[in-house]
Amino acid sequence: MRVEDWFLTAAERGNAAYRLPSWSDGNAVVAHVHGAAYFARLVEEVQALRRDDHLLFTDWRGDADERLCPDGPTVGELFGDAARRGVVVKGLMWRSHHDDFSYSEEQNQQLGDAVNAAGGEVLLDQRVRRAGSHHQKLVVIRHAGDPDRDVAFAGGIDLCHSRRDDARHLGDPQGLPMAAEYGDTPAWHDVQLELRGPVVGMLDALFRERWADPRSLDSENPVSWLKDKLRRVDLSADPMPPRPPDPRPAGACALQVLRTYPAVLPRTPYAPRGERSVARGYAKALARAQRIVYLEDQHMWSPDVARLLATALRRNPRLHIVVVVPRHPDVDGRFALPPNQVGRIQAVELCRRAAPDRVHVFDLENHEGTPVYVHAKVAVMDDTWACVGSANLNRRSWSHDSELSVAVLDGTRDEREPTDPGGQGEGARAFARDLRLELMREHLDRAPGDDADLVDPGSAVRAMDAAADALDAWHRGGRVGPRPAGRIRHHRPERLPVRTRLWAVPLYRLLYDPDGRPLGDRLRHRW
Repeated sequence: MRVEDWFLTAAERGNAAYRLPSWSDGNAVVAHVHGAAYFARLVEEVQALRRDDHLLFTDWRGDADERLCPDGPTVGELFGDAARRGVVVKGLMWRSHHDDFSYSEEQNQQLGDAVNAAGGEVLLDQRVRRAGSHHQKLVVIRHAGDPDRDVAFAGGIDLCHSRRDDARHLGDPQGLPMAAEYGDTPAWHDVQLELRGPVVGMLDALFRERWADPRSLDSENPVSWLKDKLRRVDLSADPMPPRPPDPRPAGACALQVLRTYPAVLPRTPYAPRGERSVARGYAKALARAQRIVYLEDQHMWSPDVARLLATALRRNPRLHIVVVVPRHPDVDGRFALPPNQVGRIQAVELCRRAAPDRVHVFDLENHEGTPVYVHAKVAVMDDTWACVGSANLNRRSWSHDSELSVAVLDGTRDEREPTDPGGQGEGARAFARDLRLELMREHLDRAPGDDADLVDPGSAVRAMDAAADALDAWHRGGRVGPRPAGRIRHHRPERLPVRTRLWAVPLYRLLYDPDGRPLGDRLRHRW
């Protein structure tokens, strides 16, 4: 397998200011499905840190009082205790919009205050496009003098309420308000990667790029600037200690770090015209997919992304696309709900016009019948290329907000038949196939190893369709008799009247799925 056939080359990344390697070889990767598993590992790693070690993190939302394990510690306690032990703790939290608009301005400030009071330094960062956000979710842990113990976590899981759920999908006891269908403690499905090897040094360097950015933290918002001045909020980054040496190789995986930074003024020093390597990385991988594209996504709702999927379906008559999405948006209400719905309706319609019998869209529920909110951002193509990160399958994540995803090409072949599902001689790879099978087994209520019929893409699709058919029929029949195995239902977006679409479509494109590309790239339909 030629790595450059799947990964972006330096030229294909499209950001002349990018100074790091195109990808990193020799890494070990573990996928933590669900926040409870990730949080438990995070606690273990942070509690092992000692004086002069480094703890670096970025996040969209952080709740200082979120319990990372049933009996704690909380996020604020874990990071604050590390700072009090002499660990170098640096964090970049999104400045956020006001809580009155269901955002997290106060929560992010509270986490920053807790860590800063303990001797760390957390900055609230608003260097984004108007109405944009910093959406990256990254933790980098470095051990002074012992780089082989270094580890990083990247994916879709924020350090906040609602994320500590597990495979039972009963929800985090500290739930966030959402659409009424999800209840008081919404069930939550998500994935985070644990990374070891030289890639940890690369992610450290990416954090330092943002940390060293000389632009004002909130130059676009004079009201926020004044409030922060009155509160004596730290608005300037202290110098970072020198970057430790990279860890030695730890595994067989090649990793490519994919990012989104918008085109914005004043210009981002490390991406002056923005960077859209998430979009370009997905587009390159989709162009090679032959048999199966397996996706889990919170916001599979952009026609711009759906056109790439539809093109792949038309080009490859054997290709199936499987998508797992939330049943309902996270918000409801007469004016908030339709713009959240319309993008997904358009995306699904586009794909199904291309290949109505090869597009399979599912949503999830727990065994009590309560919908599970799918927050994961996962892709597996031909059991070869896998990607997990913060970026959703929409135009906002591909161009407008800051995002961070990690693509994986495992050097270890998977010898189960079919050994080469894509038929291009590259072979199935252990990490990608194992990730797809783990997720499918959970959704089908299968035990570990009970996946002989899921290895082949064709039989896997038939198994998922059959499970969804059975569960749908059980619900239609009044839920009489034993509940069929599985948690997947066929996803059926609600139809919107034409009069609703007339106002919901422009609102969706302007506010919910905006475009952060330079004008020339928009006109050329180029990522």
